[in-house]
Amino acid sequence: MRKHSSLYFGILAVVLAMVMIGTTIMTAGAATNTIPEEEIDKIVNTSTDASQITSPFIDVVNQVRNSVVGVNNYATSTSYYGYGFGYGYGQPETRESLQGTGSGVVITNYGHVLTNYHVVEGATRVTVTTALDDEEHEAEVVGYDANLDIAVLEVAGLDIPAVTLGDSDALQVGEWAIVIGNPIGEKYSRSVTIGAISGLNREVTDRSMDRYGRMTTVTNTMIQTDAAINSGNSGGGMFNILGQLQGIPARYANSTGSMSMFSSGRDVDNIGLCIPINVAKPLIGEVLRDYNGESRQPAAQDNGTANSSPLYGKPRLGVTYTFISGASQYGLPTGALITKVDQMSPAEEGGILPGDIIVEVDGTVLSTRSGLTDKLAEYKEGDAISIKVYRDDALAAQIGQETLDTTNLGNGSYVDLTVTLRVVDDTKG
Repeated sequence: MRKHSSLYFGILAVVLAMVMIGTTIMTAGAATNTIPEEEIDKIVNTSTDASQITSPFIDVVNQVRNSVVGVNNYATSTSYYGYGFGYGYGQPETRESLQGTGSGVVITNYGHVLTNYHVVEGATRVTVTTALDDEEHEAEVVGYDANLDIAVLEVAGLDIPAVTLGDSDALQVGEWAIVIGNPIGEKYSRSVTIGAISGLNREVTDRSMDRYGRMTTVTNTMIQTDAAINSGNSGGGMFNILGQLQGIPARYANSTGSMSMFSSGRDVDNIGLCIPINVAKPLIGEVLRDYNGESRQPAAQDNGTANSSPLYGKPRLGVTYTFISGASQYGLPTGALITKVDQMSPAEEGGILPGDIIVEVDGTVLSTRSGLTDKLAEYKEGDAISIKVYRDDALAAQIGQETLDTTNLGNGSYVDLTVTLRVVDDTKG
């Protein structure tokens, strides 16, 4: 028994010793269960050597990003207070409001900015914003093609490097596409999205209204890319990895499968359309050939009231007209419909015909009933003025009839004329 007790106590002593050693080890471990400050500093306080980062996009973005500007479309509206069917009494109140925003790209060192026509459509004033300051710079639309949806602005004193135009006919499916613009306005200005050229010569059909109020259907071919394009990107730039401007973002697909200028329904991912830069080059060349370096001022908007009385004793065209508007569903523009041309009058000598619709005089679009007579009052005898008319044979054939057959209307075209004004003998009416 004594021998067994000794053995028992010996074993118990060993067990207790092991427990004490384990406790001591655990206590020591708990005391050192922290991360040294030096190791934390090594983990947290790190740096990146930007010069070691390689990308085919960084140099391009740094080269062209500041050449992308914001474009602001301001519209003026007039409100009348009083009674009557749209004819109020008292002083009218005119207000200017921001109608929409888009993007543009500086394409010359003379202040020319390329954008979409739909970005500036209907504007009474256009401004651009840059990455270099918080100011809005006054701009003038100096060239546009509504059917192609392109426009060129001129901004006096715009000191921003111009981008280089590419050759969109040389584009290849699969090459990189770098899109820069202002999606959803200035909050996300000069955002960069990256993708590939997904397709070429994609046909896009638009139902749009030109600046004279005429509704037309136009089909254009565009570049498809999967780089993100959103509302506000319109008019910005699609560049290749050489930094060349190859396209103008203009559309993106919506849930109906159609191409939208603006948000419409649930968007389809990764289908954006750009206007090829080669399509815009003829207009750009025309604008540059017309450049004279002088500061330009936007044409004043006509807000007159109905008055079609002839201007006796003053230079005049020698026409009788009626103002038409709201006929876009028939393919006709807003303007002065000529119902009679006086013999041997400036209008007859200048080529104006009964049935013509005068839509523009020296760059001023006729938008009101008194627009033509008010504009003519600005000139003196001997002045040569540029007049744009819409000419439709089907409409001309019906001048003088009591009812108008609209079946075959809308197949005409715009014609540019020059008329030299003179005082017409008052006795001829």
